[in-house]
Amino acid sequence: MDEISGSTATLLRTTRRRHLRVASKDGPRRFLLDRHQDVSGVSGTGVVAEGVEWTDGTVVLRWLGRYPTTTVWQDGIDALLTVHGHNGATTIRWLDA
Repeated sequence: MDEISGSTATLLRTTRRRHLRVASKDGPRRFLLDRHQDVSGVSGTGVVAEGVEWTDGTVVLRWLGRYPTTTVWQDGIDALLTVHGHNGATTIRWLDA
């Protein structure tokens, strides 16, 4: 209820999904971001981040190391690898099938 006019307030939903694919109907999947070559010279090699791909395709990534940070990728794993994959120098190692 709107306190000024006394009429019922209506919430307009304008949220659009940026991606349409469903990652998995079985639930979230965990993964490690495994860097084979450190192209930027910042994060080193080996496991540099831990992540979860949610059932709607959204990915949450937790960077390890000296400056731990959490990032959310609404456009999913493909967007993440486009930015951080460094043309195959970094790969996803799935922990859950």
